[in-house]
Amino acid sequence: MAEPMYRQIAEHLRTRIEAGEFAPGSKLPTELELREHYNNASRNTIRDAIGWLSNRGLVVAQPGRGTFVVERLTPFIVPLAAGEKGVGNDEGGVGGDEGEAFNRAVRLQGGEPRVGEPRVEIRKATGDLARELDIETGAPVVSRHQQRFIDERPSSLQTSFYPMEFVHRGAVDLLQATDIPQGATKYVGEKLGIKATGYRDRVTVRHPDASETAFFRFPDAGNVLVMVVRRTAYTTGARPIRFTVTAYPADRNHFVIDSGETPPLEEIVRDL
Repeated sequence: MAEPMYRQIAEHLRTRIEAGEFAPGSKLPTELELREHYNNASRNTIRDAIGWLSNRGLVVAQPGRGTFVVERLTPFIVPLAAGEKGVGNDEGGVGGDEGEAFNRAVRLQGGEPRVGEPRVEIRKATGDLARELDIETGAPVVSRHQQRFIDERPSSLQTSFYPMEFVHRGAVDLLQATDIPQGATKYVGEKLGIKATGYRDRVTVRHPDASETAFFRFPDAGNVLVMVVRRTAYTTGARPIRFTVTAYPADRNHFVIDSGETPPLEEIVRDL
């Protein structure tokens, strides 16, 4: 049974895109031009073909401008688990803290990392935040929010929350809107004698909110999702000491969780 005409057109356009006839970022022919090129195909047939390409992330429609070939991004390998090959840290890989493991993993993959200056706020704990830090609803917490980049392309957004109790006990640098070189959690450990001994990740997938869409420069079509890693770090006795929420665009990140003896990360990167 022959494929529907829109699928035949879509497959032909896909082949032309993958062959480089339409370069990343270039504009496809107009709807009228495509209709004429494909034997006076109907408007709906062309629109269905473009929709098929759009659903597969090959093109994106920009209202008033046309349809453009999506730039294919080289994915960043995100090691989530604690690493033994120089890419993780004792808090569990790239999602662990403010920049240290992230910088190492990016450089290992040939990229240039940059972590923005933190935005520091004091807020009241509610919902997930109060539950994960095991504190009363309304209790004050310190949040440290950072933007992360690879080769100046927006890579991820990360916010870590710490109980205000840590500041009262002497970890006052948590309130400073500057980077903490050794990582905020290690700093807390040095100041207060609290060592992270475990962590738990909860991973969800959702549509981006307005601020994420703007930061990651997502197309208006809304076909790129974000993966959100919620990590709670614990100290001895399973007492929570940090809650971190990191948003990763699904179009430029691959997640890796190693267990036991595995090949080095470089082998995965070479195969992409």
